[in-house]
Amino acid sequence: MATIRILSYNIHKGLTVANRRFVLERMRTAIRSVDAEVVFLQEVQGQHHHHAARFTDWPIEGQCEYLADSIWSHHAYGKNALYDHGHHGNAILSKHPFSAWENLDVSNSRWERRGLLHGVIKHPALKHDLHLICCHLDLFERGRKKQVQKLIERIAQAVPAECPLLVAGDFNDWRARVSPLLTTGLGLIEVHHALHGDHAKSFPVWWPLLRLDRLYVRGLKPISAECLTGDPWRTLSDHAALLAEVG
Repeated sequence: MATIRILSYNIHKGLTVANRRFVLERMRTAIRSVDAEVVFLQEVQGQHHHHAARFTDWPIEGQCEYLADSIWSHHAYGKNALYDHGHHGNAILSKHPFSAWENLDVSNSRWERRGLLHGVIKHPALKHDLHLICCHLDLFERGRKKQVQKLIERIAQAVPAECPLLVAGDFNDWRARVSPLLTTGLGLIEVHHALHGDHAKSFPVWWPLLRLDRLYVRGLKPISAECLTGDPWRTLSDHAALLAEVG
């Protein structure tokens, strides 16, 4: 049975807590080390003129391209939050080509811009297209409910029942209200919960208490799931990364 190795990670725009240090190069090394075929990223900085002037090692290209480099030759970036000095959003890195991708605006206010980045790839081990959705939901539950409903509608309308599906990202769902909606309404399985009996404690990475980050599947079987809180991850973003294998 072929397995697919997946990583989901909120990179906090390549910065440590309180934006003290720029650690994108170390993040790239860490992400490469787990050898994932597909990488879901949140809080990816596409451009930031102020940080580019502040940090001497700020990359010329966007963070999506910098992290993808020569390892993930196919990538998509969804620009969500735009401001005078730059923009950020979600990204998907893949070792396999995209046949299509689209970024959907699911923002509830102009102060908290959010999107669903939906990509479709051709995976050599799968009979049907593999659908990928990367998301970062609102901080407040009222907004999250609206966004989850839009996610459910998107999957129902755009993902054929026979196609395998991965949905990953930072759900900000510390009260665990999202999973019942996705499992009951769409038949999704949260990988860490299925294998370990609960969602992963992923925030803050140095003392994980809150279960914010998730990786859901449909049409694929959970094989392994791990929340990466040790070195080097605990000195990078404020979130832990989720690593999983499905097949």
